[in-house]
Amino acid sequence: MKWAATAASALLVPANALLRFPCAQLVIDRVDPLVNPGLSPSPHIHQILGGNSFNITMDPAKDMPNESTCTSCQFSEDFSNYWTAILYFKARNGTYKRVPQFPNAGFDGVNGGMTVYYMQDGLYNFAQTSKVQAFKPGFRMYIGDVNAKTREQAERFRQLTFTCLDTIGTRDPQTLDFPEAPCKTGIMTAVRFPTCWDGQNLDSPDHMAHMSYPESGTFESGGPCPASHPVRMPQLFYEVMWDTSKFNDKADWPEDGSQPFVWSFGDGTGYANHGDYLFGWKDDALQRAMDSPCYVNCPTPKTQNTQAMNACTIKPRVNEDIDGWVKELPGGHQAQYVKRR
Repeated sequence: MKWAATAASALLVPANALLRFPCAQLVIDRVDPLVNPGLSPSPHIHQILGGNSFNITMDPAKDMPNESTCTSCQFSEDFSNYWTAILYFKARNGTYKRVPQFPNAGFDGVNGGMTVYYMQDGLYNFAQTSKVQAFKPGFRMYIGDVNAKTREQAERFRQLTFTCLDTIGTRDPQTLDFPEAPCKTGIMTAVRFPTCWDGQNLDSPDHMAHMSYPESGTFESGGPCPASHPVRMPQLFYEVMWDTSKFNDKADWPEDGSQPFVWSFGDGTGYANHGDYLFGWKDDALQRAMDSPCYVNCPTPKTQNTQAMNACTIKPRVNEDIDGWVKELPGGHQAQYVKRR
């Protein structure tokens, strides 16, 4: 898939926008139309948010916004789909239980899900003065490596991190692997996508090659895009709040005291953290938002209340236990751990 980009299309009017908003849980299901299109069930279970036209194929030729009748996100013109793997706790007796999620600061009452950001500059840059081009219809991307088992492999994606939460507002320090001690309030995972587009392809075989991190520095430091990927896009950023506090009794942890959390595909290191995205904003709603001066509380996109967000759900395709204690992870996975350093 390609998009004919011109130099003029990348020259946007000055703007200063940062969107921060919650999306409630659309469904928890073993479906992944980006990495495993058409396959049901997919190899591991995900939490999925956004427009209710989500399905096992997500044909890029179709108009997602017009096919959806609701969205689980606060901005009612955002029918995109966002998803990540699910976090599990492995008890000393070898059984697993899904770790519940809780809403981020300021979003009380939202059912699970996560917080989504679209930024023109770093999160703490209140000016937000850089120019960005919004994603185009049919655009999709993935970040991370489901097979990563070492720090070196994880460092390829330097902005996928974990934070051990002392309070809901804790943001540092950030690590590339799971915290090794109980966290008072929970664990936050952060997924920051690349911000430089090649200007042509809406997707690529690995769902990553059409995007790039800055040539030097980082998005937050204003690093320039490489010549191969010259178009600066918004930073898409997920924050997921996992209520691991329910599992802080060390008597339930492995006898050797090692951390007990594992991704739904079996990774017990945390290095394989990853995220998926399918663009689905209606018409030019995202570009208008990016071109409008605002910081977090942005009035340009239409909004809906928490009740409407929570009400937008779909039924899972795969009938399996997602809340009880299970002997193996959905899909037959078992926790895999390696020595970390």
